Amino acid sequence: MTIRDIRSSASSTPGYEAERIDLACAFRWTARQGMHEAVANHFSLAVNDDGTRFLMNPNQRHFSLVRASDLLLLDARDSDTMARPDAPDPTAWGLHGAIHRRCPHARCIMHVHAIHATVLACLADSTLPAIDQNTAMFHGRYVIDECFGGLAFEAEGERCARLLADPNVCVMIMGNHGVLVVGKTVAETFNRLYYFERAAETYVKALATGRPLRVMDDALAERVAAELADYPDQAERHFADLKILLDRDEPDYRS
Repeated sequence: MTIRDIRSSASSTPGYEAERIDLACAFRWTARQGMHEAVANHFSLAVNDDGTRFLMNPNQRHFSLVRASDLLLLDARDSDTMARPDAPDPTAWGLHGAIHRRCPHARCIMHVHAIHATVLACLADSTLPAIDQNTAMFHGRYVIDECFGGLAFEAEGERCARLLADPNVCVMIMGNHGVLVVGKTVAETFNRLYYFERAAETYVKALATGRPLRVMDDALAERVAAELADYPDQAERHFADLKILLDRDEPDYRS
């Protein structure tokens, strides 16, 4: 039996088919967009009311290969999780387990080291000013983690979870690390991840010109952020089309 067979037989718990398919789609598209970190980084999705049971990618599986049936079903309250034969990556358990225990509003969690978001996280000032619509989307809706303490094992995960206590925060810029995005659904969270990386790219490239930035005032930035948050069905339509494209090119993600 191969390692993949062992992982699949241990992790393919029946149920949550639609949720599994959505999350698998997000992994595949994150790989397509070059926002993944090979077999590192993790996405998770809560499947019960209090958010403590969640789906997450298995340990050391490349984003471009993740299938719906590969996803682990975990319980954030289960202290024996790391003793499972199909135990998740310990940093994934430390970070995602802590957030799902502490932050029931964070139904879906996506953590990556996407290059432009990570460049932003490496700056001494990781603030993202509102210089266009994409950057304005996150005005007043992100927090900067200034206290990176190493790999996200359980203590670090608990510390990070406390920074997401405010339900209005949808992005954590993780200083010296990367970015973490949360939302109510996979579609909403992936949409935010996609646009945050685009926003970070625009800002980094604008800084590279060395010329003064045209920064919106707070009132305008907040108005644009609110308008984009209320824009009808944008995230859902975006994600539905991503599934159509994957159904054409990589239909095995549903398996």
